[in-house]
Amino acid sequence: MDYAHVISNADLHGQDFSGQELQGSEFSNANLELTNFAHADVRGTVFSASVMTKTNLHGADLTNSMADQVKFTGADLSDAVFAEAILLRSTFEDADITGADFSNAILDRAQVKQLCQQATGTNSKTGVSTRESLGCR
Repeated sequence: MDYAHVISNADLHGQDFSGQELQGSEFSNANLELTNFAHADVRGTVFSASVMTKTNLHGADLTNSMADQVKFTGADLSDAVFAEAILLRSTFEDADITGADFSNAILDRAQVKQLCQQATGTNSKTGVSTRESLGCR
């Protein structure tokens, strides 16, 4: 099934999209809890108002994506690329951001402050440190 389309109000709990090319897709108001997007190409994808609790985004490319109002609670965001992504009003409680690259991403100040408290590592694809990409001091 080709998911590179608009998917709204869907329950995709536990689905496996690992390694897939899903550029420009839209997952709005979707339940993506425990979904696997490891190493997926989701550049320019919209995840607006979706639940991504415990979702695996390890090594995923989310460049230019929009993940506004997304719950990343307990998600694996390690080594993911969020370059130029819009992440406003999203939550990151207990998310693993080791090596994630947030270069030029749009985040709320409170998000940056929270993420800087746990930011470590360097992204394996971009070579950018997580702390540097968030502008941590």
